[in-house]
Amino acid sequence: MRTSLNVSEDILEEFDETWQAEGLDSRSRAIREAMQEYIEGHSQLEEVSGEVVAVLAFDYQHHEVIHDLHTAQHQFQDVIETMSHTHQGEWCLETVFCHGDAARVRELVYRLRDFDGVGRVKTMLLRSTAPADPE
Repeated sequence: MRTSLNVSEDILEEFDETWQAEGLDSRSRAIREAMQEYIEGHSQLEEVSGEVVAVLAFDYQHHEVIHDLHTAQHQFQDVIETMSHTHQGEWCLETVFCHGDAARVRELVYRLRDFDGVGRVKTMLLRSTAPADPE
């Protein structure tokens, strides 16, 4: 199936350099692999249940979202254990360490992704304490 998408020239150049350096045979193959990784990461977040330990890392434009981010952080203090913050000029990098109900952590991830000033949110699921299947 053919499709098209809009991507900034900077990202496309960097993407092309990356897949070529890895020795892939085409941009299409690289995009398929990237899409598969995205699906796998999303599925893992969707399928986990019970208590989890996770780290969320995201970058954002400070002045654009700082007040909304603080509000969200207060709303999710039941799963946020601690945060680490660093300034990178107008951009900031935040790392949030979470522990609690998977549904609440998932809700926090989706809330962060809703902010226009947030570049991207990377989720690393470290541990899930969901009950084992009784079989």
